Parts: sequence; C-alpha cells; structure tokens
Amino acid sequence: MHISRVQLVNYRNFERASFHFHKGINTVIGENGSGKTNLFRAIRLMLDDDFLRWAYRLEEADFHRGLGNWRGHWIIISVEFAEVSQDEAVQALFLHGTGVIENEAVARATYNLIFRPNASLRTRLGQLAEGDHAGLATILSAITLDEYETVFTGKSTADFSDPAVYDELVGDFESVQFPEELHPASLGGKIPGIMSVSKEVCFTFVQALRDVVSEFQGQRTNPLLTLLRSKSGDLDPAVLAPISERVKELNTAIEAIPDVGEIRADIRQTIRDAAGETYSPASLAVRSAVPAEADRLFQSLKLFVGETDDDYEGTINELSLGGANLIYLTLKLLEFKYQKAKQACANFLVIEEPEAHIHTHIQKTLFDRLSYPDTQVIYSTHSTQISEVSNVENVNILGRSGSRCEAFRPSAGLDEPEIRSIQRYLDAVRSNLLFAKSVILVEGDAEEILLPTLVKEVLGVSLDELGISLINIRSTGFENVAILFHDRRIRRRCAIVTDLDAAFFNTDPNPADSDSLRKAKEKALGSQAAGIVRRARLTAFKDGNDWISVHYAPRTFEVEFVAAGNAELAVSAVNSVYSQAATILAATEELRSNDPAVYGKRILTMAESAGKGWLAIQLAKRVTGATRIPDYIVEAIFSAHRPISRAVLANMIEHRLKFHQDPAVIADAQLAELRGQVKAFRTGELEIDPLREAIIGVVAGDVIIDVIGHA
Repeated sequence: MHISRVQLVNYRNFERASFHFHKGINTVIGENGSGKTNLFRAIRLMLDDDFLRWAYRLEEADFHRGLGNWRGHWIIISVEFAEVSQDEAVQALFLHGTGVIENEAVARATYNLIFRPNASLRTRLGQLAEGDHAGLATILSAITLDEYETVFTGKSTADFSDPAVYDELVGDFESVQFPEELHPASLGGKIPGIMSVSKEVCFTFVQALRDVVSEFQGQRTNPLLTLLRSKSGDLDPAVLAPISERVKELNTAIEAIPDVGEIRADIRQTIRDAAGETYSPASLAVRSAVPAEADRLFQSLKLFVGETDDDYEGTINELSLGGANLIYLTLKLLEFKYQKAKQACANFLVIEEPEAHIHTHIQKTLFDRLSYPDTQVIYSTHSTQISEVSNVENVNILGRSGSRCEAFRPSAGLDEPEIRSIQRYLDAVRSNLLFAKSVILVEGDAEEILLPTLVKEVLGVSLDELGISLINIRSTGFENVAILFHDRRIRRRCAIVTDLDAAFFNTDPNPADSDSLRKAKEKALGSQAAGIVRRARLTAFKDGNDWISVHYAPRTFEVEFVAAGNAELAVSAVNSVYSQAATILAATEELRSNDPAVYGKRILTMAESAGKGWLAIQLAKRVTGATRIPDYIVEAIFSAHRPISRAVLANMIEHRLKFHQDPAVIADAQLAELRGQVKAFRTGELEIDPLREAIIGVVAGDVIIDVIGHA
C-alpha cells in the first residue's frame, strides 16, 4: 500500500494543491517558503500517531492567508492510498473506514481530515437566502475557532481540489449560496477515533538536519535513545543481572570513599545552618549517576564516533556538522527499520531536506542506494545532486505565486519515450531547471558563458536575482526539455534562444569560386535551410503554449554580438586569439568594418580558431556597462522574467544612470531630476509610462529603454 495522492485545500500557503506519488522513492522539490514543510506537516497530521493530537488543535494561522477572512471556510487534507493490501485485517480496516470497494475488495482508499464549522453553524449558513451578504457578514463576524470541529472521513468521492466541488460542499461566499445538507455523501463516512489509520501504519519522519546535537540531548528526540528503548524490552534480564549487581557494588564503593562522605556531611550541615532543620531535605546522598536497574542502565549508553584515523572517538557534540548529521540520519533510518519489522499494513519514511551539511558525494550515493522493500519514501530537497538520482516520474515541484503555492508534476501527460528523454537530460547541471522560477535554454557554450556576465555588468543584476536558470542544451533539440513547461506540468516561463544561421555573405554560386569558398557557401546555405526548418518546428511546438517563447539570432550569436555595437570589445580580444602582428592588424580592421560579410567572417574565424567557449571567456572578461546586449537576448530575458518588479526595474535604471554621469553630455541637474523620478517610481508615486518618457529624454538609446518595454 502506498500514498498515491495528497490534496490540500486552504491549508497554510496552499489554496488548492494536488500531489501525486508513486511506489518507492518520491522527491519534492521547491524553493524556500514554497510549502515543503507544510506538505509534510499535513501528511503527519494524517499518518503520524505522535502528531495526531495536533489535528484537533488547528488554528487561524493554519488557514490559507489568501482567503482574507478565514471564518466559515474549511481546511481539507485528503490522502489517497493505492494497492491496498489484501490481508484480511487490512481489508477489514479499510472496508469499514476509508476504502473504495472494487471487485468485492478494497484496492483504493481515501482518508480525509476536514476542519470545518460545527453542525449548528453550518445549519445557519445553509438557511441564508441567496445573495444575503448582510446576513452572511453578521454570522461570519461572530465565528470563533471554538465553533470548529475536526472530522476524519473515508470513502470520499469528491475531488477537493476542484473549486466548483468546494463551492458545492462548503458554499459560495460571493453569491451567498450554502448547502442545506450538513454532510454530503461525497465527503465520505466519518471514521471513529478507534479506527485511526495512523495506528495501523509504520510512519517515520526525519526532520531537516540542522541542529542535531540538541536532538541527541533531548529525551524524546534522541534517536539513539529511541533505538535503545525499543531493544531494552527484548533483553534477557538474566543477561543484565550480573552487570546490574556490579554497578550496585561500584556505586556503593564510591559512596564509601571518605572524601565523598565528608562532602555529603558538609553539604547537609550547610543546608541546616542556612535554612534550619524544618526546611532541610529529609535525606541527601552523593553517588554515581550510573543507574543500577537493567533497562535504565542499557538506555544510558551513549554513542562515541571517530572521524579520523587517530583512534580518538568523541561524543556527538565533538563531531563536524556533516559527521553529526550523517550519524543522525543513519540512526533515524535504523529506527525506521526497527519499526518496519512490526509488520504494519504500510510503511512510510518521510525525510525533510536531508542534504543539509552532508557532502555532495554522500548525498548522491545515499539516495541512489536508499531503498526499502514495501516502503514508500518521500523526501524534500534543494540539492541538485539528490534530484539528479530522482526519477522524474516521481517528482513533485512546488512554486510560489504571491502568497499561494502551487504543485507541478513534470511528467504529467507525457509518454514513456518523452519521460526517458527528459530523464537523460536531468543530470546535476541541468536539474537546476527544476528549482528555477524561470528558465532560458541556449544551444551552446558561448551563450552560457557570456549571458550571465552581460546581464550583471550591463543591467546590474544577476540571473539568479531575476530567478532565471540558464541551461545549455548543447544542441538545437530544445523540445526534449522545453516540453516540461506546460499548463499540465511545470507552470513556469521558458525562453528558448537559438540561431537562425541566416547567411551574412553572398552565397550565389560562381564558377570562379575556389573550392574552399564553394564549400563555405554550401555550408552557409545548409545552415540557413536548417534554421528555417528549426523555426518552423519550434513555432509548431510552442503553438498554444503561453509558458514557452522562442527568440532567434537572425544569424549566429557571435555575429549578432558584434552587430549590436560591440566591435571594439571584440577587437580588444584579438590579442588573446592571435599572436602574429599582421593577423592582429587584419582582424582589427575587419571587426571594425560595417559589412557583416567582413566582420561576421572574422568573428567566426576567431571562434573556430580559439574555440567558441574560449573566445566567449575572453569576451566576458572585457564586458563593461557600455557593452550592448543584442535585442533578441534582452527579449528572451524579460520574457522569462516577468513581470519586472518596481524594485528590480528601479535598481537597473539606477545602475544604468551611473554610465551617463559626464556633465559634458548630461547636466548634473538633469540626472538628479531623473533619479528623483526613479525614486518616485520605486515607491509607487510615479507610473512606468511617464518614467520611460523621462528616460528617453535624457539617455535616449540606452538598453534600459528596451528593458522597460517588457515591464
């Protein structure tokens, strides 16, 4: 039996979310604050027997903030199980509680936590006339949490993530329409507390590994103590009896030491002198803290670990953070093994962010090998190393949209060959696209190297600040990865940047052409034809998908980079490619030519000679705020990152104004006035259109004007 789906409605930062899980290992990926911890807390409310009491203590803070007024609304947490065991005891539990009967046996089961107004309050809401907003406001204003109830149900048939279903079951607050039926059949039947599913499953939760030393010091949180307690009941008393006797003899011998007796007497006399006989303790002893009782003696054991080869073994608080975390995680996994041995009807292991302070190689190895038969593992992570070994079919991605969090399934609606193709691409480098707010896909090393530097130097922000992951596909097969970005899968923006490879010199055949020129023309025509086919293919691919945009270099990236106004920057890199004076002089003159056939041929010759990646590194070293970003690149960046926030746009404008501080060109007073307008825009006192006009009037032609066009 395993969890196949979890639905969250109005719970914390989830307005409405649906998670799909599979047998085996499942991965939950998401940025900070995207709801990973809240998802796990919801699962624990349902399945962690130690956490069950909190299900009856939900608070205002547990309601989704986007509701505005939580009063009258419901919190719904729904867990669906698949492949329910055919064991007679398990079938009995689900047949009478949560199961959906299929062919006279329970194969699928639903288990729901519903936090809702009590029957009296729901009756009053159901009696309201349609459109009676005043009556609704009166009822809602007086509601307190004391009028709410927690109900567990099973055998539900409702799709709680459907807004229309929610309105039907709970009510439509906008039109003031509430159901008269207090407990519709689609909610499922109520489950008595004595039949709690959490009592029948093995569930272990491993929290984020941050301060494990304090965990080892707590009586309830120390994983070693938990393991010792679980084993102490299995010990043969006869085995520990001789040890207990020796401990008693040891404690007696310590107490009999004269100095110990003298200290005891002095302490007792000092208390009598200070507080008097009446308020003094009745007895007082100084003895060893080592317990003599067999079970307590066993449970008093501590773990000592050696991290180096010098034979020294220290306590947990002497270990490195990584060492302590690895030991903690290992003990929790062992604790799970012990619990699993109890033969529960299902086994669940939930791990929160296991990568904290664990070396990247250990991360990958650990979760590549983590596998327990008949056990479902669900873990959250920020680690590209861990996500690399995750099966994309078993991944749920969380993303934030304001105060609301959404869940995505990257494999939804894809067939097996498409999934396998994506899986091959998601190595440790490219898997960061699963973590990004938006993505730019490029086809080669030159774009991968130069784009981040261009954005940082020219606009004053990094791609990371814009929430953009730049992914080098190293081919023109963008569809294999871009297929992830879709309404059914990852609802994030993906901009594809590619070359059309249009010929930039005369390709007409001429009988007088040399063999090398003839081959160059044929190659250029072939590339141009491939570019036309690529454009048609990508246009058809993205048709109807608003999450994807495609941006084309009319020729090639290197040629467009020079054409954008960066000839002098290219000239400054000539010495890093050529060593002969004559070649350097010729290359310099050609790059300064206004003829694409001339400067285009030279920049591509340099790229071929040094390697595109090496040339891009040399160009990146020389990028300044005066460098121009090709228009199609600007378009791609701000198609991926939109809308541009006021703060980010204001930062970019202020960065650009630093390059226009020459009083001989722009008067100081004029710049000061423009900076004041930028400040007013930042605070919301000025809108974008008048600001744009002001900027055009002062720094016409600056790249920031193109950026504002995307705001």
